[in-house]
Amino acid sequence: MFNKKMVTDMDVNGKKVIVRVDFNVPIKDGVISDDTRITAALPTINYLLEHGAAVILMSHLGRPKTKEDLQFSLRPVAEHLDTLIDAPVKFAADSRGEIAQKAAAALKPGEVLVLENTRFYPEETKNNPEMSEDLASLADIFVNDAFGSAHRAHSSTTGIADYLPAAAGFLMEKEIKYLGNAIADPVRPFVAILGGAKISDKIGVIENLLNTADKILIGGGMANTFLKAQGYDMADSLVETEVLDTAAGLLSRAAGKILLPIDMVLGSAFDAEAEMLTQPLGDVPSGWRMLDIGPMTIELFSGEISHAGTVVWNGPMGVFEFPRFAQGTFGVAQAVADSDAVSIIGGGDSVSAINQSGLGDKITHISTGGGASLEMLEGLELPGLAALDNK
Repeated sequence: MFNKKMVTDMDVNGKKVIVRVDFNVPIKDGVISDDTRITAALPTINYLLEHGAAVILMSHLGRPKTKEDLQFSLRPVAEHLDTLIDAPVKFAADSRGEIAQKAAAALKPGEVLVLENTRFYPEETKNNPEMSEDLASLADIFVNDAFGSAHRAHSSTTGIADYLPAAAGFLMEKEIKYLGNAIADPVRPFVAILGGAKISDKIGVIENLLNTADKILIGGGMANTFLKAQGYDMADSLVETEVLDTAAGLLSRAAGKILLPIDMVLGSAFDAEAEMLTQPLGDVPSGWRMLDIGPMTIELFSGEISHAGTVVWNGPMGVFEFPRFAQGTFGVAQAVADSDAVSIIGGGDSVSAINQSGLGDKITHISTGGGASLEMLEGLELPGLAALDNK
């Protein structure tokens, strides 16, 4: 149950409201290639503007080493935001100190101020109290709408809540409700689809899903490690040898809940133009590697998805960046889109796959946070959520 204060519970009229947004968007040469995370924050920003607030936005972007690392500046984001909302958007070339203080003090209701990248200060990721207090001094109310950073205990996500009344934005509420309900009270059957390269960062997720999901479909590089644990020779496939015993243990406890590929698409090299070979499940020939699930597996997985009540998907089924090895990922995407299930895409590469397949409008909820989604699926408490005031 979502029991945190919402932005709608706050009297924001005439107040300065500082909002943690997730504007960590892909930028190259000053051009934003995907503004999904910016548009996802618009409902909260527009609500605050319509209710008489002066809105201060803060975010990180990438992993800058110093303040001079201007390829990570949020200035292009501020300029892009200015084209998306019907309000003046200003930019402060710092998130602390005199520049930020003066810009915030001059901000009037109905105006927006974007602060420079909070990670230009190393104190941000250390959840430094002085930085938290500096950020809090700019405003009267704190709103966290950055689900994509909710699994981080940083100054701008958790520390600031020690100094201001703190509430959730609409995106945070939506993310928590969809993912939270999927885990706590799913419409059954509940089918989880897991892919991506490694199982090492999803062991906790699988363990938690064994308690909640009806079926767990595993593809991608993750499947290689499970298949190796079953005794198959995976040749040059990506395998995490250090977690083979863990994978074997998960399979033994799964009692048939985990479904692995029953055929495979192999490549002669890790290359978009590699020779291809499709074969039933078995040993991988020497020098070859598994790069996608095969057509029989797509059919098997699609059958499970077709009668699901809830589907949560995190991670592609193969190396979908190579078009010839993307059929498994796109086949699963089509099955999810065609199902009548409550469908949730849990951030990361799965979102890219859904967007590339053109099926985004047929998905119930596409999450903006890969890491945060995984931690929720693992059953962990998100620091950025826990820091907010209870209703």
